[in-house]
Amino acid sequence: IFNSTGGFITKWGTSGTGNGQFDSPYGIAINSSGNIYVADNQNHRIQVFSSTGGYITKFGSYGNGQGQFYYPAGIAIDLSDNLYVADNQNHRIQVFNSTNGFIRSWGSSGSNNGQFNYPNGIVVSSTDLVYVADTNNNRIQVFTSTGGFVTKWGSSGIGDSQFDGPFGITLDLSG
Repeated sequence: IFNSTGGFITKWGTSGTGNGQFDSPYGIAINSSGNIYVADNQNHRIQVFSSTGGYITKFGSYGNGQGQFYYPAGIAIDLSDNLYVADNQNHRIQVFNSTNGFIRSWGSSGSNNGQFNYPNGIVVSSTDLVYVADTNNNRIQVFTSTGGFVTKWGSSGIGDSQFDGPFGITLDLSG
């Protein structure tokens, strides 16, 4: 953790599979209480820490069932503290409530609307629209918070409105 001018504050974690250990941490998000959620990619789980790095809990395991992950990547938290996880190699989005309970998932492998090919980045707008960087489909898809398809844009290439494996995504204050 760094302050706004780049000054070092603290760090935590080591390599491994235990509580507070990581194997390729990817996405990070902070809820309204200041708790920090980390997508522990190759351990196929989400870990939760206090704002000072104290281990709180973890959830998830390897698999394709509800609450299971196959390389979780990007994560985002909405205004109600629901957690959205880009479940990369399960080609879906999973949503959890503020107590880490499974709510819903959507998506499958493919290139049609609502399908994914390795989703990575994810962000939720202040109006509860969910934007997903659909990496290997070279596009951005937009959904309602319940998984309803809204729109998409992008194609493979290097020209205007084209992508070459979009990975991360964020929104500015104007959405």
